[in-house]
Amino acid sequence: MQRRCNLAHLIAASFVVLVLTLLMVVVEAQAQIAFVSNRDGPSEIYVMDSDGGNPRRLSDNHLAEEGPSWSPDGRQIAFTSRELDLRVGNRQIHVIDVNGGNQRDLSKNDFDDWNPSWSPDGKRIAFVSDREGKWDIYVMDADGGNQRNLTNNAGSRNDNPSWSPASKRIVFVSIREGNMDLYVMDDDGSNQRNLTNNDRRDENPSWSPDGKRIAFTSVGDGARRNWDIYVMDADGQNERRLTNHPDRDWNPVWAPDSKRIAFVSNRTRIWHPDIYVMAADGGHPINLTDHPDDDEDPAWLNSPLSVSPLGKKFTMWVWLKQVDR
Repeated sequence: MQRRCNLAHLIAASFVVLVLTLLMVVVEAQAQIAFVSNRDGPSEIYVMDSDGGNPRRLSDNHLAEEGPSWSPDGRQIAFTSRELDLRVGNRQIHVIDVNGGNQRDLSKNDFDDWNPSWSPDGKRIAFVSDREGKWDIYVMDADGGNQRNLTNNAGSRNDNPSWSPASKRIVFVSIREGNMDLYVMDDDGSNQRNLTNNDRRDENPSWSPDGKRIAFTSVGDGARRNWDIYVMDADGQNERRLTNHPDRDWNPVWAPDSKRIAFVSNRTRIWHPDIYVMAADGGHPINLTDHPDDDEDPAWLNSPLSVSPLGKKFTMWVWLKQVDR
């Protein structure tokens, strides 16, 4: 009887080891950052490992691409696509598989649609459109259906949507009180309120995966009027500056573990920005791309499975049911 129990325990232990090994492989594969680069011609969508290695181009259609946003399952990337000549055609929301295939237009209209943001539950994509005469935040189903206006012309410009982790709220940029501030609203467009309400220009908000903080770009702190990365609590309190560099830092995005922030900076080459990563407190900035051409618009794949490029640590949630003996 004892031998039979030991055999059962050995089989169970072997199964757990196999599952954990497979999960680690999946984690490694999913630790990725999408970005935009013109290193091979027009701006295209690229993907790299989260330590900057293995960059590879996904889109290749001689259009100008920008603003990538991952689907939560890591299988697709939404982005803005437009003709190189701005006088021809309109910006539209496209989606592409992570193998570079099956690119398709989701928004499909005669106006400009841009800045997609995929909801963490995978069901919807928020985006910006000028189809009603002003910049408004819209939302559509992940297949492009059921498009609807959330901000409804409140202010002359509403831009840069970013979802809360529970997909219940959206932080965004608006000019409606004479300044560019960060606002938050429920996912149906209700309860819109100002979070920052200061004399600076605030934009590019990014909600942390743990739901506690919002990182953003702010322009104009004092006479220097430089671009720096700030962070605040999700309710707008406890605002603090993370970068304080004489060159420009902008467009922050959170890592899945909420412990790191990728951002864009021209501190290495004044005319050609690179993608950097730093600790969530602003420390230890590292240049990930370090390329002579333009690398911008980072988007971290925020999956529950994540790896730290420094320590190769992984996070997993495993539910084990105890078997009666």
